[in-house]
Amino acid sequence: MLLDNNLILCGSISAAGALTGQAMNGAGNVNSANTIDLGPLSIGGNQAGDSGAGEATKMVFTVLTAPTVGTNVQFQLIQADDAALSSNVQVIVQTDAFPIASLPAGTVVPLHLDRAAPYVPKRYMGARVVNTGAIATLSVFGALVKNVQDVKNLNYKSGFAVS
Repeated sequence: MLLDNNLILCGSISAAGALTGQAMNGAGNVNSANTIDLGPLSIGGNQAGDSGAGEATKMVFTVLTAPTVGTNVQFQLIQADDAALSSNVQVIVQTDAFPIASLPAGTVVPLHLDRAAPYVPKRYMGARVVNTGAIATLSVFGALVKNVQDVKNLNYKSGFAVS
């Protein structure tokens, strides 16, 4: 999985490759700290750039600190008219609500972004976590990527058989 710094929505990555998650604590909606600006609005119109053109992409959430206390966590890719992700928000794709016991540290949650998104594109795209109950600890790294990393096969070296 290759990461582009401009496509990281939650958290950050250091020059050494270490991921830092965004705290997603509390109850209710928690928006990503970063947004993707699909504008500016085109000359002669007001159509934002279309994120669905080209090959399909994935939104990948990686749980770095497992949630505690609350009940459920749901992951969403959203779009809005403003960078704060608060005006005319639309959910492009989302997961079901995961019970917090199903989200230990290291869990990877991918969302497929279809080229035929259900809505007309808006200028800003971001991520949102919806917490049911007051989640005490939850740290998430999230980014748009082309392919999802197979985290189960990170340590296999070339030329060795696995049985």
